[in-house]
Amino acid sequence: MTRMITTALSAVDVARLSAVRTLIAANDTDSVLAAAIPTLGRAERAALARHAPLTHAAVLIFPETLDGLGEELARHGIDVGPVTPSVVVRERLSRRYAVPAEELQIGILRAPVTDRAGRQCEVEIFAMATPPELAHIAADERLHGRENHVALAVADSDPIVLQGLRTTITARMRPDGGGYNVHEDATILYFRDAHHPDPALRRIELYCPGEFPRVLAEHRRDSEPGTSLLRLLTGAWATQAIATAAELRLADHLATTSDLPGLAVATGADQDSLERLLRYLSTLGVVHSSVTGFALTDLGSLLRSDAEGSMRPLALIYGGPFYQSFAALTDAVRTGEESYARVFGAHHFAHMAADPGLAELFHQSMAASGAMFTELTRVVDFSAARTVVDVAGGNGELLSQVLVANPALRGVLMDRPHALATAQPTLAAVADRCALVPGDFTESVPDNGDVYLLSRVLHDWDDTQCHAILSTCAANMPEHAELLVIERLLPENPDTDSLAVPWDVHMLCNVGGRERTASQYRALLTAAGFEVVGGEPLSLDGHVLRARRR
Repeated sequence: MTRMITTALSAVDVARLSAVRTLIAANDTDSVLAAAIPTLGRAERAALARHAPLTHAAVLIFPETLDGLGEELARHGIDVGPVTPSVVVRERLSRRYAVPAEELQIGILRAPVTDRAGRQCEVEIFAMATPPELAHIAADERLHGRENHVALAVADSDPIVLQGLRTTITARMRPDGGGYNVHEDATILYFRDAHHPDPALRRIELYCPGEFPRVLAEHRRDSEPGTSLLRLLTGAWATQAIATAAELRLADHLATTSDLPGLAVATGADQDSLERLLRYLSTLGVVHSSVTGFALTDLGSLLRSDAEGSMRPLALIYGGPFYQSFAALTDAVRTGEESYARVFGAHHFAHMAADPGLAELFHQSMAASGAMFTELTRVVDFSAARTVVDVAGGNGELLSQVLVANPALRGVLMDRPHALATAQPTLAAVADRCALVPGDFTESVPDNGDVYLLSRVLHDWDDTQCHAILSTCAANMPEHAELLVIERLLPENPDTDSLAVPWDVHMLCNVGGRERTASQYRALLTAAGFEVVGGEPLSLDGHVLRARRR
């Protein structure tokens, strides 16, 4: 007996088709972008809409056969054009369910629909012929809706525009595959926000006429979660590669030598191994290669020992003691106690103070944040002050920059004796206007300042110790004086990118302190008797909070 196959659509698929039509009719390009990518600013949204307006919304349905599907859709009030073969979605389903692509019959049908602004759009219907042996695919896809999307079409077949749009969307949504449809001569890129509260808006298609293999290859590569995770897992390798370059003074030698044999001799390194290191550093953007050899990039120039604001000390300390203590991060997370002391047998400050060479390296690494200090002298007006007091100012780099930028200002550097010894060379140019005062900021601070600096001090300590430090400042500062707290601020939104986020884990691991949000610092300052009166962003994701005694 021959089994008759009909094209009747399931009630579930009919409802899903209706929902997609309603989505288009109730929206336009601006409202879809505002809902799907809420972090886009108004200007970015307008630019994106101008280059790539909304054209359709898509849904994947599962009739048992594609024969007669157009007539069946018409019975539900959906008029479609001819069926065209699917390439991209068929490949995705083939990989996802380990079914040979040739065993999947998937067609694309399009039905006109008008958006709320009166623009002609479409419902894009992917239809997969679904005999009983493929019913598991239909059940899973209906549940998760992985192929449903709203689509933006790039008006111009331009690789620069396409790459720019891709970059803009990728900053907010993960790449989610794509392909080239030879039947339509179009490159298709998908993006996904798996956590979007509305399943209908979790996925965006960027459709661009023409073939753009380089953009597509990059997008597909970025779409593989394993590739992204491997990049993250090799972060420790990057740290060590840069630290090795710093140890070999590779940046110094590259200033005068570009050829590999000459670099090998200058650094005392094995030529083949050095070439492999340089190739890795090139992928990290530290050096670049040419037909004549290797040269520093702007990034790599910061590793030169003679560069202003050289970050070579940071490379050495991050690739040295901090690298070792980070290996015990699991202990810090389990216990809430710094792992540095577990690794080295003493707290970070005590251990470094006992080793003059390590202490000097630490102070040099702190001074490597010179860009943050330079920005401070630009955004803060010191003209009304006579004396600035830098509390726990280390080797005096910040105080030196403040005094150089303000010739009428006098300075006081307060810190432990061993720190003051390292500060004398740094402050030599302003020594006639600067006093070095040994002291403990939990007991007292100088009482003759007009401006007090606490630069990256509070993040070293827990809330109790911070309260003691700030209370000491409040008790000793003149009533008119202003306190400047310089720190990296954790973003209030946990999904916001900031250097403060990894530094927070660094503080847990190596010092026992923590980074904080602006509201957390405000609470600490208020509890100690201060009122926050302003703040400004600084370079390197720094921030200055200005406070006065209440």
